Amino acid sequence: MSNTSSAPAENASSSFGHSVVRHDWTLSEVEALFQQPFNDLIFQAQLAHRAHFDPNQVQVSTLLSIKTGACPEDCKYCPQSGHYNTGLEKEKLMEVQKVLEEARSAKASGATRFCMGAAWKNPPARDMPYIIEMIKGVKALGLESCMTLGMLSEEQATELAGAGLDYYNHNLDTSPEFYGNIITTRTYADRLNTLAFVREAGMNVCSGGIVGLGENERDRAGMLVQLANMPKHPESVPINMLVKVAGTPLADAEAVDGIDFVRTIGVAKIMMPASNVRLSAGREQMSDELQALAFLAGANSIFLGDKLLTTANPEANKDRQLFARLGINKGHDWGEQSAVQPPEQCPIKAMYDAEKSNDHYYDAMASQSDRNMAGHG
Repeated sequence: MSNTSSAPAENASSSFGHSVVRHDWTLSEVEALFQQPFNDLIFQAQLAHRAHFDPNQVQVSTLLSIKTGACPEDCKYCPQSGHYNTGLEKEKLMEVQKVLEEARSAKASGATRFCMGAAWKNPPARDMPYIIEMIKGVKALGLESCMTLGMLSEEQATELAGAGLDYYNHNLDTSPEFYGNIITTRTYADRLNTLAFVREAGMNVCSGGIVGLGENERDRAGMLVQLANMPKHPESVPINMLVKVAGTPLADAEAVDGIDFVRTIGVAKIMMPASNVRLSAGREQMSDELQALAFLAGANSIFLGDKLLTTANPEANKDRQLFARLGINKGHDWGEQSAVQPPEQCPIKAMYDAEKSNDHYYDAMASQSDRNMAGHG
């Protein structure tokens, strides 16, 4: 009997290993991963995932926009950019206590990490004391803390780390080659410098990208090569599906094929097996089946809550119901609001139950003796 059908998975396994953490990926190797048969790719990704994580556990974060809109950057996908008219209401930096109230609510809903995002090119010096208070307050609640504030100087990264910030998010978005088509107000090197400052300051790195910007498969491979060949892999790798927003230049971008999106998740997991790969923006438009495939491919982190900064996200209870169906996070403390609500009683069944006592109602499911006792003979 021929071994041809199993060769791709075996070859991939012997070449890359299921749990090997590498920092020397070549673009051609990664393109070859993308080109594997889908089943082989997902099988390999799942093996890599299981070597480092419980396959039925998903880390849950909550994301809050602490300063919204009027960003000077021109990211073509972003409704918060001051360059585009998206109808987004601008909001100043939130008060510290209001942020902490949101953090308490997130913890009660089952989040273990609280992420705060501000629409800045880089954090203004006048606002840093408030940012520091937010970090300390979130930590005091027993939550992990994460922030995304734009570019950082070396001094700012050190200050955030000193306040106890656990994670800093700064996405690469796409490949170096395609980047200029999406953003012109900061360079790819600027992004890499910020990530270097974050790492040197001792914080965990959260960095990933967006699928659906008009990039091709080679660009997706190029972005992952940049991330995986860092001296230390990002602890968290968010893979976003573009959320098309009216008023942005990418409002009419071609929709991403779901299988292609899951391929990106799988390749990211194979290349960075010890990193949490977050199924991030775009889940609102994904079917339960597509999300299940993404979890199978190694995604093991999500944002809980009905909004991601300014775009929609599945309702928390919908996520809990999906997790229950998939057997994910069994025994997880979801807090007081966590109970999966039972479906409403079927009205036909309610009528059936009510009419059981009616002598004129014939119950075909009852035994002959039951019918005799009921007088139906």
